Amino acid sequence: MGVEPGPVVPRHEESGLSEAAVSVGSVGETWSVMPSWSTGLVLHGTQPPAGKIDAMSCVVGSVAELWCYPVKSLGGQQLSEARCGRRGFDLDRKWAVRGVDGKIGSGKTTRRFRRMPGLLSMASFVDDHGVAWIRFSDGTSRRVDDPMAAALMGAVVGEDVTLVEEGETSHFDDAPLHLVSTASLRWLQDRRPVDQVDRRRFRPNLVIECQSSDHPEEAWLGRRLQIGSVTVKVEKRTERCVMTTMVQGDLRFAPSILSDLHKANESCLGVYAIEPSDGTIRVGDDVVLFP
Repeated sequence: MGVEPGPVVPRHEESGLSEAAVSVGSVGETWSVMPSWSTGLVLHGTQPPAGKIDAMSCVVGSVAELWCYPVKSLGGQQLSEARCGRRGFDLDRKWAVRGVDGKIGSGKTTRRFRRMPGLLSMASFVDDHGVAWIRFSDGTSRRVDDPMAAALMGAVVGEDVTLVEEGETSHFDDAPLHLVSTASLRWLQDRRPVDQVDRRRFRPNLVIECQSSDHPEEAWLGRRLQIGSVTVKVEKRTERCVMTTMVQGDLRFAPSILSDLHKANESCLGVYAIEPSDGTIRVGDDVVLFP
């Protein structure tokens, strides 16, 4: 599942994340791959979408990056391909951190979730054997089923916690998949040139390379996409929260990002997708919009 090793960039010891992202091969091997949207590299699809594509359909972009977050609200893992099913990417948000009050740890407080400072200083990943791990800021890692993992996490967040696997209640905020386009990221960076507008702040599952301006993904609302062998329905815009402003790794506190989004686009960036079919998505796959 991991990305093939690329040019190594420095790790940031505070979070264990590199400047670009955490990409995991086997345990103990970590590489970093610079994102295509930040380098200007355009990835063109090399594999036609599965299924019949009619004349009214059109290619609106290609998959630049894929991300999975095995433990909710922790840093994620960049993938070269992802298996998808009804609940989204395999093992995405499969585990969560639960406080003594029974609420799930998050970057924000809602009816189901509670803000739990320190979560973004850690990252989660799945190894080649399908085992989920947590990486701490000192670079050490623990399996999610290791009792010491919860104890060490409790020391980070300042309370006793447990790691829980998803049951009947979903760990997702609103939808199984979240998409953001490189065009939207460029638009926001142009508005906030002094801030670090990085896709990690927005925690997408798919970063879609688009050459258009503003927010092309908002034009996909209510329509279906085919990405690789997976089809999804674009349901609604993603309303951003305080997590976009928080410190994580090399990303500094940036409150103006959220306030500017509120003024310029009703606090929204990116879109949620629902009803994913079974299949596989790979970096470079075309994104096809159906009428």
